[in-house]
Amino acid sequence: MTAACLMTTYQPLALSFARGLGTRLWDQQGREYLDAVAGVAVTNVGHSHPRLVTAISEQAGLLLHTSNLYGIDWQQRLAQRLARLSGLDQAFFNNSGAEANETALKLARLHGWKKGIEQPLVVVMENAFHGRTLGTMAASDGPSVRLGFQRLPGDFIKVGFGDLTALDTVTREFGARIVAVLLEPIQGESGVQPAPPGYLKALRAHCSQRGWLLMLDEIQTGIGRTGTWFAFQQEGIVPDVMTLAKGLGNGIPIGACLARTSVAKLFTPGSHGSTFGGNPLACRVGYTVLDIIEEQGLLENAARQGERLLARLRVELSEHPQVLAIRGRGLMIGIELATPQRDLAERAAREQGVLLNVTRGKVIRLLPPLTLDSKEVEMIVRAIARLL
Repeated sequence: MTAACLMTTYQPLALSFARGLGTRLWDQQGREYLDAVAGVAVTNVGHSHPRLVTAISEQAGLLLHTSNLYGIDWQQRLAQRLARLSGLDQAFFNNSGAEANETALKLARLHGWKKGIEQPLVVVMENAFHGRTLGTMAASDGPSVRLGFQRLPGDFIKVGFGDLTALDTVTREFGARIVAVLLEPIQGESGVQPAPPGYLKALRAHCSQRGWLLMLDEIQTGIGRTGTWFAFQQEGIVPDVMTLAKGLGNGIPIGACLARTSVAKLFTPGSHGSTFGGNPLACRVGYTVLDIIEEQGLLENAARQGERLLARLRVELSEHPQVLAIRGRGLMIGIELATPQRDLAERAAREQGVLLNVTRGKVIRLLPPLTLDSKEVEMIVRAIARLL
């Protein structure tokens, strides 16, 4: 197999899969692997779920695309379902997380324009990651992501994640121009860093008091990953805007930006759009994913197995000299190591038959399907213990 005709934007392992089922994948030679990555928090209900296979097959034989020039029934049904689950009101569908975040940033700009702010600013977090378009890169942090792409569009102010004092400082200095705060409830790419307890609630109060939009990027944390439909629900708040992707389609590309009615109505016909966004196939799959999560009790399973996995990792690894911290929520867990381990993912696959991800060079990131069971928890713990 050669990748000579592909642009060198990835450095894939020398590993390719032929099929998957549930939490397992099989390579071209037939070797079985436990998938603790789930396509980077995508296949939340597992590989080749029979309900999804049926939905995709049926919809492919009925209708794939008409464009948003016409009403799309599955789009309307999925929007209504997500609104009910989230407490938000309206949705815009597109094809990816980065597009969803671009949608949110356009809403922030319109919010500022409506208030007469000519040069609006959005507060974002240090070590954040929101996508790889020019706009979402500007809202992200990390020199490796941004290298070679300056000068980036957009006006953003970065503050320390979880630092309310820093937020007060920029409020005093730039408050008249600030229109929104954009953040991840748990920073995924930077090593599974949860927001401190009470931080989201304090941000909600801060934004409400000043007329700013609270915009949450739940692309990685949403659709049950942390044990609730959305991570913000664990803080007892509702944002003004939320973005989703990844687990919503279980591998079928779909993104969504949800907003309160007062924010959503800033869009008017022609101010935003997508050729493929919200097509019948993607939206039917998204709706079916929500059905599966509810019917199989996967929110509860993610919370229960996540607690078990965290506890077992802490028992097995807390005294290990390489392990600095073990943190996470639900089935989104990071193990921070003292030194970079760049071949760890390859070794885990080759030696243990377990797929895991290493982010920022030295944080093992675990994002298994929400269908994980207690035996598979032990397999993951045993594999990591042996590797370290």
